[in-house]
Amino acid sequence: MSFSGGARIPQTPTLPQGETVASYGTYLEAQKAVDHLSDHEFPVQMVTIVGTDLRMVERVTGRLTYARVAMGGFGSGAWFGVFIGLLFLLSGGSSGILLAAVLFGGAAGLLLAVLVYATSRGKRDFTSQSQIVAAQYAVLCRTERAHDARQMLREVGGVRVGAATPVPPAQPMGARPSDPAAAYPQAAPGQPGQPPVAPGQPGQPGQPPAQPRYGQLAPQPPAEPRYGQLAPQPPATPPAPEPGQPGPEKQD
Repeated sequence: MSFSGGARIPQTPTLPQGETVASYGTYLEAQKAVDHLSDHEFPVQMVTIVGTDLRMVERVTGRLTYARVAMGGFGSGAWFGVFIGLLFLLSGGSSGILLAAVLFGGAAGLLLAVLVYATSRGKRDFTSQSQIVAAQYAVLCRTERAHDARQMLREVGGVRVGAATPVPPAQPMGARPSDPAAAYPQAAPGQPGQPPVAPGQPGQPGQPPAQPRYGQLAPQPPAEPRYGQLAPQPPATPPAPEPGQPGPEKQD
């Protein structure tokens, strides 16, 4: 039910504008919050209730049988017969016409309902009611009065300052986003702690390393040895032959 003098509703489907001041799990809680704002003389025409994550819920109410179908068809036909009988009664007919119209309408409704149920061949032997239900109800308010709405709704609860936004991973100090080699340093091939790089693979000298995707750790340089640990040593070279001693024989 709507009253004149309120906020003008757009004729075309339009997303609501404003900030989320509160969020609730049921529609009754969101309705209670708006009622609280109205009781404190807040301009509620700036407020909008938005249901998110909509679901169609069909609640089964019972089993469908021929007897239940017949009773439902007779009731619907009888109400239609009452309407027809009242028209004849107002035009100058007797009360017997009203009773005859009720019985005739009930019999016609019963027969029609049974025929329709018989043609379905038991494909839907139950009754149900469908509803559109939201998983969460957000209360939005225009930006200029959003702070006042949050202050008033603190008594009801469910106040939200704002939704969290994902933060991208921080880059090393002094590195530019356009320079992948500076943002993700790697040791040159052949240094201790780095496996050898095959020709044609990423990481070869002269080719910038591929940037990791969002949420993946960037390649880190080899950790320096802690205090008390031996640092990686270069490979040992054979000692030079002393003067006067023959050198190693060369194989043909």
